[in-house]
Amino acid sequence: MIAVIGGAGYIGSLMVKRLLAMGERVVVFDNLSRGRRAAVRGAELVEGDLRRPADLAEFFGAHSIECVMHFAALASVAESVRAPELYYDNNVLGCVHLLQAMRAHGVSRLIFSSTAATFGEPDAIPIREDHPQRPTNPYGETKRVMEQMLRWHHGAHGLSSVTLRYFNAAGADPQGELGEHHEPEEHLIPNVLAAALGRRDAVQVYGTDWPTPDGTCVRDYVHVDDLCQAHYLALARLREADACEAFNLGNGDGCSVLEVIRAAEEVTGRSIPWRAAERRPGDPARLVAAAERARAELGWQPRFPELGSIVGHAWAWHQAHPHGYGEGE
Repeated sequence: MIAVIGGAGYIGSLMVKRLLAMGERVVVFDNLSRGRRAAVRGAELVEGDLRRPADLAEFFGAHSIECVMHFAALASVAESVRAPELYYDNNVLGCVHLLQAMRAHGVSRLIFSSTAATFGEPDAIPIREDHPQRPTNPYGETKRVMEQMLRWHHGAHGLSSVTLRYFNAAGADPQGELGEHHEPEEHLIPNVLAAALGRRDAVQVYGTDWPTPDGTCVRDYVHVDDLCQAHYLALARLREADACEAFNLGNGDGCSVLEVIRAAEEVTGRSIPWRAAERRPGDPARLVAAAERARAELGWQPRFPELGSIVGHAWAWHQAHPHGYGEGE
C-alpha cells in the first residue's frame, strides 16, 4: 500500500488518482489545513497531523505501508518569510516525526516532494542537480533541511528515497476532475485565470525591474500531471533497488510573468489586467531546470511541456470550478 501524506492537496490528490489508475492500493494522511476532503476520491482518507506522533503511530499501525509519498510540507515563499516558525514546525519537525514513525514500523521507502527554492539565486541557468543549495527564504531552507535528513537517514538507518525538485508546478488534471485551489491563492496561473474570470481586479506583478528580458521573474512551469508521472517512475525505481538521490523536474524553458499573462489571454480570449507591485522578499529572478537526468535515469517524458497546455488545462478546471472545491469541503 502507498501512503500519500498530504494527499488532499493540489499535487497529492492528482497523485492519488494516478496511483489508483495504475492499480495501486492507496491511503491518504492529511490534516486538511490546506487540503480539501473533496479532492480525495477513491481512497481512504485518514485525518492526522505530522506534528503529532500519536497520529502517525496510529496511522502506520493500522496500515501495511510499502512506500510513503510526502506532499505535506507548507509551500509558500511569501508566507514562509512572514512566519518562518510555521515552516520549521510543519516541514522540519513534521518530517522528523514522519521518519521516526516509518522507522518504528519498518517502512524504508520514501518519495519526497521538494523544490527549486532549495537552490536560491542560481549561479548558472539551467540549474543542475549538483548546483549549490543556498535558499533565499525559509520555505526553501526547510526543504533543503528535509532533503539532508533523508541523506543522513539513508546512511544511518537504510532509508531508501528519491527526492523530486519541482520547479513551478502548474496546470490541472487533464480530465478536468482535480485542480489547484488555495486560500489565499498566491500562485501566478490561478490568479491570472481568476482575473480572466472577473474574480480579481488585476494580477499583481511583483517587480518589473528584475534582470530578465522583460523585467519580470522567469520560472520553469511544469505540468502537475507530468510531476505525478515522475513520482510513479520514482516508485518503480525504489521497488527495484536501494537509492538516495535527487532529480530536478522542469521543462528547461523559462517563461516570464508577462509571458504567462499573454499566454492566458490567448487561451481564454480575454484581456487580463495587471499592475506592478513591489518585489516580494525571497524571490529569485530566474529559476529554470536542467532535467536531463530525470529523463535519462527515470525515463521521464513530460506529456504537456507547452505553456499553452498547462494554462489550458488550468483554465478548463477553473471554468468548471469557479469556487474551487466549494464551501466547507
